[in-house]
Amino acid sequence: MDVNILKKIIEKFLCEDIGSGDLTSEATITQEQSGTAEFVAKGSFVVCGVETVASLVFTIQNPAIVITQASRDKTLASPGDLLLTAKGPVQDLLKAERVALNLAQRLCGIATLTAQFVENVKPLPVRILDTRKTTPGLRMLEKYAVRVGGGYNHRFNLADGVLIKDNHIQACGSIKDAVDRMREKVPHTMKIEVEASSMEEVRECLNSSVDIIMLDNMSTDQMREAVKLAGGRALLEASGGMSLDNVRAVAETGVDYISAGALTHSAPACDISMRLKSP
Repeated sequence: MDVNILKKIIEKFLCEDIGSGDLTSEATITQEQSGTAEFVAKGSFVVCGVETVASLVFTIQNPAIVITQASRDKTLASPGDLLLTAKGPVQDLLKAERVALNLAQRLCGIATLTAQFVENVKPLPVRILDTRKTTPGLRMLEKYAVRVGGGYNHRFNLADGVLIKDNHIQACGSIKDAVDRMREKVPHTMKIEVEASSMEEVRECLNSSVDIIMLDNMSTDQMREAVKLAGGRALLEASGGMSLDNVRAVAETGVDYISAGALTHSAPACDISMRLKSP
């Protein structure tokens, strides 16, 4: 993650949550009162964003806050585990609490779900990929969490790679025309990926010598047929409706990649609480 971008994101989130001030904390707690805040795991999950993100939320809110302990990314948390300890002005600990918790819970959830997908396809030689189905404003963080969980990133944005989808093909008239136009625009070092929803389209992709074929919402039988037909001439990515229940069967077809939007748009947040202690 780009730390400079991350800091700007966190500043916006704090501004959104605090507004013109924390009415409750400022009325009940003096500015001089100090304390210790602890993040505690309420379940079992893969840790992500506690040390790298939540800690930064506290120190951006007030540089006087000191992080004395924070669980590293990729570690496994169990119920009752202490994940983070922050010491400083109580007012600022409470002002940073919700943003820090929201981000940590979200990122741990994505990392945990990704790890489950990855575990379900072991030891098959297939990579689990994310998609652009991310929360607006959180893409960098959510794709980072996928990496922490053992997955890989697909395109970060539209400028990050070529993916000719059904609407592009419709607009151009055919896969061949879309690919030909693409090759006129991009350097020879850039791979071209094309979405195919039928075996006829897979054949068109192969005839156009595309680098990657996305098998969109195909059955496992169709995927196996596509793998056999491609014969290594193109990398194959399975996409559409991927879940923990079917990802193993999809991996067994022999595809090279499996992209799952669920990694980021459907990952449940992990349960983490913050408890405040006296100095």
